[in-house]
Amino acid sequence: MERVVSIPAGHLEIGATPSPLLGSDGAAAVISLLDDGRVVVLTGAGLSTDSGIPDYRGPGSPPRTPMTIAEFRSGPAARQRYWARSHLGWSRMRTAEPNGGHHALARLQAAGVATTIITQNVDGLHQAAGSDPVVDLHGRLDTVVCLDCGARSARAALQRRLAELNPGFGGDDDPGAPTISVNPDGDAEVDDTSGFVVAPCLRCGGILKPDVVFFGENVPPAKVRRSYAAVEDAGAMLVAGSSLTVMSGLRFVKRAAARGIPVVIVNRGATRGDDLADLVVDAGCTPTLQVLADRLA
Repeated sequence: MERVVSIPAGHLEIGATPSPLLGSDGAAAVISLLDDGRVVVLTGAGLSTDSGIPDYRGPGSPPRTPMTIAEFRSGPAARQRYWARSHLGWSRMRTAEPNGGHHALARLQAAGVATTIITQNVDGLHQAAGSDPVVDLHGRLDTVVCLDCGARSARAALQRRLAELNPGFGGDDDPGAPTISVNPDGDAEVDDTSGFVVAPCLRCGGILKPDVVFFGENVPPAKVRRSYAAVEDAGAMLVAGSSLTVMSGLRFVKRAAARGIPVVIVNRGATRGDDLADLVVDAGCTPTLQVLADRLA
């Protein structure tokens, strides 16, 4: 669309202080779209990369094939593989801390500039940074749900049970465990999961699953409705760190564009929503959001 202006990395100048982000004309354009407030924010995995959590689709990301819900439900062997990998991954994911981008968005919310944060991430880092309200579109890794009775419990408690059932598997209490690659949804790249013991639900003995939306599952309707309501009440929309490859996030950008709500996308690399945006900023989330918070909050 002709109204789209793509802004590559350059220099953002606010007052007399240049920052290595956008051109000064681009900065003025971004700020003019967001300066009226009521900014609804949609975030993706690219926001958490500076916290040490990898991105599925960012530039340079290796190809990954996450487990689908159909595979998870297919039988004990698939769940054994999932929980063994997740046990290792959680040991490293749980130590992730909010980065400057998370804190910048929390500042924008506290100042009344940003309203609701809709996140595709499952790491809970927005809340750790102090953001409120947050819609965890795809759920949270720090909660576990039973597929049979629906009981929810803390992931930390399950992690302790898994460690007791699988001593020496390389969990929290094994500082000598080899370095492994951890995916954005918290599972580790490890091949040998034979012999891993899966913990059942303490209430009914049923199947435990992290309280996140697997590939092939639908986002809970209540979260979708809440997110649409936040978009329709917004004066502008800011997308940070999402390629918008999946419809779960792209639909909100489509709704904003259909309502004539300005859309600004900050992401490294192209996104599926670029043609719907008023401005596309090809830059890192952390420095860009920090400058915007300094200017607007």
